[in-house]
Amino acid sequence: MRIGLLNGGGDCPGLNAVTHGVVGAATKLGWEVLGFKEGFEGLLPPGNFKLLKLEKTEGILKLGGTILGTTNRGHFSSKVGAGGIRSIPSELMEDAMTTLKEEGVDALICVGGDGTLTTALQFQKEGFPIVGVPKTIDNDLGATAMTFGFDSATQVVVDALDRLHTTAESHQRIMILEVMGRHAGWIALYGGMGGGASAILIPEVPFHYEKIAEALMRREEAGFRSSLVVVAEGASPAGEGKMYEEAGTEGESRLGGIGEAVTSRLGELTGKETRCTTLGHLQRGGSPTSLDRILGTRFGVKAVKLIEEKRFGRMVSYQQYHVGSVPIEDAVRKLNLVDPQGEIVEAAKSVGICFGDA
Repeated sequence: MRIGLLNGGGDCPGLNAVTHGVVGAATKLGWEVLGFKEGFEGLLPPGNFKLLKLEKTEGILKLGGTILGTTNRGHFSSKVGAGGIRSIPSELMEDAMTTLKEEGVDALICVGGDGTLTTALQFQKEGFPIVGVPKTIDNDLGATAMTFGFDSATQVVVDALDRLHTTAESHQRIMILEVMGRHAGWIALYGGMGGGASAILIPEVPFHYEKIAEALMRREEAGFRSSLVVVAEGASPAGEGKMYEEAGTEGESRLGGIGEAVTSRLGELTGKETRCTTLGHLQRGGSPTSLDRILGTRFGVKAVKLIEEKRFGRMVSYQQYHVGSVPIEDAVRKLNLVDPQGEIVEAAKSVGICFGDA
C-alpha cells in the first residue's frame, strides 16, 4: 500500500505533527507515504514529492510550519471569495490523476481548510480515494469542535496581550490588538478572554464605537487607567462592511485596516492616547503547543485508520474529546461561527468584557 499526503491553504502550527502521525501509523502497517510538496501543485506532472520515512520524520513533531510546504494559490484554488467555489478544470484533474496513478498512490490524505477540502472533494467525486484532515487556525471549519493550530494561535494572542498590558499600564493608554479571523472570531474571543482584554470585537457581533468608548471610560472612572481591545480582522461597525487592504485577483480579498480604524476612532471618542498592534502572521509561526502536537498526531493516525477501513470521502473530526470522522460534504457545508448568545460570549460579558453591541 502506498498513500499520498499533502497540505493546502495557509501554514499552521501542528502540520508537522499530522505528518508525524500519518508516517508513524502507516509505517506500522507496512505502508509507504509519499509527501507531495506545495499542496495540490505537487500533483502536476512530473510530480513534486518525497518518500517520507519514519527516521526522517522522527524529530518534526515540535517544529512549526511544514516540511512539505503548502499554498493557498495556484492551479487548484477552489475559493473565489466569500461563498464562491470554482470547479477545477478537467485537464488539471486528469494531469493530477496521472501522477497519482504513475506513482502507485492508492489513496490521498488532504490536510486543509474549506478550500482545500472542497478541492479534495472533487478528487473523490472523480473516483480517487480521499481522506480529509481539518486544518485552520481560525477554528471555523464545520463538523469538528476544534482544529489543530487554533490553540497555538490563541496562545500567541495571550502572550501579546500580556506584554501590551504592561506598556499600556505604564503610559495609561488604550492598546488595540488586531488578530486573524475573517469570518469567525474564535481567536479574538479565546485570546481576548485569556489575555484579560477589556473589549473584544468579532465578525459575528457588529459593534458601535460609542458603546466601546463608554465601556472604556467607565473603566477609567473605576480607577483603571489603561485598557486592552482585541479586534478580529473581519470585525466591522454596525451597518458597515469589512475593511479590505486589497482586492484579490484569485481567492478571497485581503482584509486589513480595522485595527487602525478602531484605534483612531476610540482615540477621538475617549481623548486617550491609543496605539495599535497587528499580529498578522506571527499567529501562524513558531512551535505548536502541546495540545496542537497531540491533536495533530491523533488526526494523522485517524486518517490512516480511515484508509485502512476504506472509509473514503470522509474527514477526521474532533467531537467531545473523541477523534472520529464525518463526510467531507458536512465539513465544507457550513462555517463554525461564534454564537453571539452562546455560553462563551455570555461568560465574557459577565466578567465585564465589552463586545460593542450593548
